[in-house]
Amino acid sequence: MIPTGHSRRSFLKISSALAGGAPLFATSLLKAQSRDATRPLIAYVGTYTSPLKNMRDTQVDLPPGNGRGIHLFQVDRVTGAMTPCGLHEMGTSPSALAFNDARTRLYSANETERIGDNEAGSVSAFAINPVNGKLKLLNTVSSGGKGPAHLSVHPSGRFVLVANYFGGSVAVLPILPDGSLGTATDFKKDAGKVGPARATNAPPGSFAFSGHDQAHAHMIESDPSGRFVLHVDLGLDKIYLWKFDNRIGRLTPNAPPSVSLPPGDGPRHFHFHPNGRWLYSLQEEGSTIVLFDYDSAKGHLTSRQTISSLPPGFAGSNFCSGILVSDDGRFVYAGNRLHDSIGIFSVGKTGELTFVGDEWTRGNYPRSFNFDPTGQFLYSCNQRGDNIAVFRVNRKSGGLTFTGHYTPVGNPSIIVFLDLATAR
Repeated sequence: MIPTGHSRRSFLKISSALAGGAPLFATSLLKAQSRDATRPLIAYVGTYTSPLKNMRDTQVDLPPGNGRGIHLFQVDRVTGAMTPCGLHEMGTSPSALAFNDARTRLYSANETERIGDNEAGSVSAFAINPVNGKLKLLNTVSSGGKGPAHLSVHPSGRFVLVANYFGGSVAVLPILPDGSLGTATDFKKDAGKVGPARATNAPPGSFAFSGHDQAHAHMIESDPSGRFVLHVDLGLDKIYLWKFDNRIGRLTPNAPPSVSLPPGDGPRHFHFHPNGRWLYSLQEEGSTIVLFDYDSAKGHLTSRQTISSLPPGFAGSNFCSGILVSDDGRFVYAGNRLHDSIGIFSVGKTGELTFVGDEWTRGNYPRSFNFDPTGQFLYSCNQRGDNIAVFRVNRKSGGLTFTGHYTPVGNPSIIVFLDLATAR
């Protein structure tokens, strides 16, 4: 049996060396491969920050944050604990992060309303040191709108997609040969009727109101094929669907161009099931998860189930945050802020969800959460608690067990992982 992670050719080289009387050569190869297996697992945490003293003409129109930029941590693969190992200081609230497919570049959406005279946020591109994971800034470009709250890399690897929260717009930024970003190839601004202040599906006694004052694009991502791009507008209660031309980076409205969620519910984030046929949308103010059937040939969404993100009997205000499907497709996890929990749902044979339970996040206002590359641990970014809490995942039941590990970090917004043993 060929060892996992090695090609047949490299395996034969080792075997030949051992059989041919070259023990020193073979030993050096095996030692090198052993070192690869123990190379660091790095976590990058994007935070809400305050302007740096040396930013001179830069002004940030958002409340000051306690973070200092993009914080780096080395992750213990056995316990899940994190140890600080670096910092890329930024005073522009890099609240969303995304890798390119090769894990050689990292992109950040910098959630500001205005920098100097430019009434827009920005997106930054970084080169990643393959040995220690340190970041080197390549460039920063305008996001085209205020407060970019989310970004993703298109499956083609040629474009970054960014959603600007304030005013509701999305942009397509080309990735240049060195990984830096160019001027937007396309820009779309949402328009339509703003939803009501009270969500249709709000829990009893809820006063949750966050984004129904104007258009608010909150997330943008391609479908698994790359042929269609979806983005949500929380204020307009819609999921937009676009045809995407990956030759020139152009968005064209699909037919129909959008689907509507119940008025006031506020779609915030979504996640595709691994089979590509089901999409789960999380509503911030309605505290619901909606299951959609997805037609990948036509780029169509058809809703089929609505379920609360909260435990039965909950009453009061709650703001949903992030949603993830486990890599095996068996469970869906949904973040609840104010209730400060992660709801756990099992996925049935037809994609419908059943509430399994919930887990306290051990911190205030879980803005997002993520799994480590193995799926053994879940990390909750407790924004107002200034910490990240680590949970062990039961892959059979979907349950979460707190490990006892807290990591202090000011106003964490997002956490992503880079396994330097497998990075290309």
